[in-house]
Order: sequence, then structure tokens, then C-alpha cells
Amino acid sequence: MKAIMVVGTASHVGKSMLTAALCRILSRRGWRVSPFKGQNMALNAYVTATGGEIGHAQAVQAWAAGVAPRVEMNPILLKPQGDMTSQVVLKGRPVGRVSAADYYAEYFELGWQAIEESLARLSEEFDLVVCEGAGSPVEVNLKERDLTNMRVATHLNAPTLLIADIERGGVFAQIVGTLELMEPEERALVKGIIINKFRGQKALLDPGLTWLEERTGIPVLGVIPWMEHSFPAEDSLSLFDRGQQSGGNEVTVAVIRLPRISNFTDFDPLEAEPTVSVKYIGLKDSLGYPDAVILPGSKTTIPDLIALQRTGLAEAIQKYAAAGGTVLGICGGYQMMGTMLADPEGVEGQEGRYKGLGLLPIKTVITGQKVARQRQVTSNFPQVGLPVLGYEIHQGRTHLADADQEPEGPVFKPLFDDRNLGVVDSTQSLWGTYLHGIFDNGAWRRAWLNRLRQQRGLKSLPTGVSNYREQRESMLDSLADAFESYLDLSALSSYLDG
Repeated sequence: MKAIMVVGTASHVGKSMLTAALCRILSRRGWRVSPFKGQNMALNAYVTATGGEIGHAQAVQAWAAGVAPRVEMNPILLKPQGDMTSQVVLKGRPVGRVSAADYYAEYFELGWQAIEESLARLSEEFDLVVCEGAGSPVEVNLKERDLTNMRVATHLNAPTLLIADIERGGVFAQIVGTLELMEPEERALVKGIIINKFRGQKALLDPGLTWLEERTGIPVLGVIPWMEHSFPAEDSLSLFDRGQQSGGNEVTVAVIRLPRISNFTDFDPLEAEPTVSVKYIGLKDSLGYPDAVILPGSKTTIPDLIALQRTGLAEAIQKYAAAGGTVLGICGGYQMMGTMLADPEGVEGQEGRYKGLGLLPIKTVITGQKVARQRQVTSNFPQVGLPVLGYEIHQGRTHLADADQEPEGPVFKPLFDDRNLGVVDSTQSLWGTYLHGIFDNGAWRRAWLNRLRQQRGLKSLPTGVSNYREQRESMLDSLADAFESYLDLSALSSYLDG
């Protein structure tokens, strides 16, 4: 099986984006390509057609390759839970919760077996696998147990590309230090160096590139300029890089940056709307007066709810809603908006019953059994009959009270034809749903935004727009075009053509 490996000098240097770009570039050249990341630690997850969980970045890379996401593309997914433990998802299914100290003792052999089996399956259907590493490949305290970097590269004898982020500073030390810490057989696999996020005049960098090539004996295959892009990140650190606010200024949507925020890729379609400003609000920030507040998904709903309550942000959201503000909860955020959450099994760490925000007439019981599946439903609101695609990932069962029988209070209705997937009040100010990817649906997204626009006296946007997946295709093409124009892949040509 032919394979290319992408490793980086650190986390968040551009490995996922480079892997996606290579998948699109090579698929356009006629290769049957699959992405692969042996082990991923991320709270942004995607549910495949078979109901398995993988990292969302690997799903995007699959779409870049023009193929359907599948669990073999990310056989190990670790979902941090905030108490030095992670949920372990093996070949798409949760198999346990483990501390960082015990993970390798319990899962190293099982994990490597899953990686080997997944690579064998992919080799049966694809010509080429573009593999992505994680973090740094030379963490000396972890290297013997590293399942996803040079262990995979040496297993596949894969030519390896090393990418570094010049924006961080010290790029030459990053690169030389990483190469120096590799074993000789690992370093021999490194066929090219790529420098990412460059700002300025390349002529000023060229003497350094010459020195780097002479010092390492490895060619620099390209310098990628800083790009404004919407490529989904794997962890919430990227939210700080995006700044407090992005997008236009006609409508402002505030997303609460929970301590264990998950699946914030749900909001990429909103950030792509030219008239929408998406603002991430930390627990110590002022809520202000946005047009809408979104409570996003959370890996640990109850601890994040308690954090909201302790900081006073929960009270601010309640007052905002009481004044007629629009609040939307997705997944864990939906559960928080209810009157009560119970965790009788201690799934999230400590068993007990907890008071919710009281914005929706729902009660949730957290259970050990996870729901993970793709869904296709029909909307009742904000417009009847719109087809909506998305997916569920949650541990919890939510009961919708029959609030229609409370004449003194607001009337709540099912948001979709499946009443278990969400609820909305009669004024369309309070929304809650289990459906991730809801904003990917262009007509639904625009209909929801148009209500906010009408409240501000703004003209409605047309709802006959494509879904975000079509926009994503265009962005992936643009990403591949940009990388292709700055990369010299001739160092890989003999391998690929051989």
C-alpha cells in the first residue's frame, strides 16, 4: 500500500489542513485516496453512515478526497472529559473511560491492533493513504508509546512531510530540533519540509531556507502564506486564534465557550455567512446584547452547567431570555436549558440531580449508553417542511414535558417531525435540539437567521441557497489550489509514479 505521512513540529501547525489539501490534490490527479489518523484527541466528532464516531477533521479530509467518511480513517478517538480522563472510542464505538496515566497500559496493544486492521482495510479499497500525525512526533517522554506518528510512518515505510508554523516564531529551531530527536530510520523517511502561516516578503526568508536545506539535507517543498480559512479545527485552542469576533456585522450570534465545548464545527456555516458576526463568549466575559445566544455541545454537560452557574453567566443568559432574547441549545446546551439534569450512574464523574437553566420544559437523564447516528428529518420551525440532515452524539435521554397544558406559560412545540430531536417555544425565541450540523442546512439556517434579521428591521435573506457541504466543496478546492501553487511535490513524484 502506498502512503504519505504528514507530521508537524507541534500541535496546531497545519497538519490537518495540509492532509486535506493533499487528499484533494491527489484525488484530482486520479488517485483513489483515503485520509488516516491513527489516534486523535478531539472534542469535535462526526458520525459516519454506520453510526461510528471519528474526528471531524478526518471527515472533512474524506470529503476532500471525494469519499465517504468511515471509522477506519480514525480508529482511535480520545474525547477529553476535563478530569484528566478521556472517553476512548475504538473503531467508532466507545469502549471505556480511562485516565491519562492508565491509557497506554490498557489500550496500547488494542490500539495498535485497531490501527493495523484499519490500514489493512483501507489498502483493499484505496490506492493511496494520506496519514496525519498528532502533536509532535518526538515527545521524548511519550515516544515509545506514540501510536500515531513515526510508528505509523515506519510501519508503512511512508515518505514523510514535516510542517512547521512560522507564526509561532523559532521555526528553524522547531524543524532542526524535531529532526535531531528522530531516530535515524525515522529521519530517513522525511522527504520534505513545509513552512506554514508565513507573513511578509519571501525574499527575506530565502537565506534561511538555503541554510535549512544545507543543514538538514532535506528540501523545503514550499512556504505557505497565512490564509484566512474556515477549515475546522480539532480543539478549542483554535477559538482563541479566531479572535473574539468574526464575520459581518448585521447580526451578532454569541456562542458560549464552555470549558469542555464540543462540536463547535457546528458554527462554521454561520461564520461563512457574510452578514453574521459569530462571537465566542468566555465564562468571565460579559454577555452583552447579541441577536442570539447559542449554548453549544459539551463533553461534560453537568460540570459545564455548574461552571456557568458559578460564574454568573447562567443568570445573565436567563435574564437575556426573559427579556425576549433568542437562545438556542445544541446537544449538551439543549440539556442545560431544561429544568433538571440527572446523572444516576455518575457517567460524568459524580452522580446526582442538578437544576438546569429552566428555559425549556425538558428533563434529561445522563446514561452510559451513547446515541450516535445520522438523521434526516423535516422541520416544523422556523418554516414547515424543510428537509434537515444532521447527526446525534449524546449520552442522555431527554423527556419533553407537555407544556401545551400550561395556559399561563409559553407553548412549546416539537422542532422536527421527530419530537425527540428538539423543541421550540411559540415565540420562536427558545430553541433546543440534539441535532449537530443543523446550520449546514442552507434553507433552515437562512430561515432561522431571517427571524433575527426581522427583529432588527433588516431585509430577509433568500432561503434558496445551497447547503454548507456545497460551500465546503468550494473551500476545499480553493485550499487545494492554494497549496498546489505553493508546493513542489516533485520530491514525491518518483514514489507516487513508481
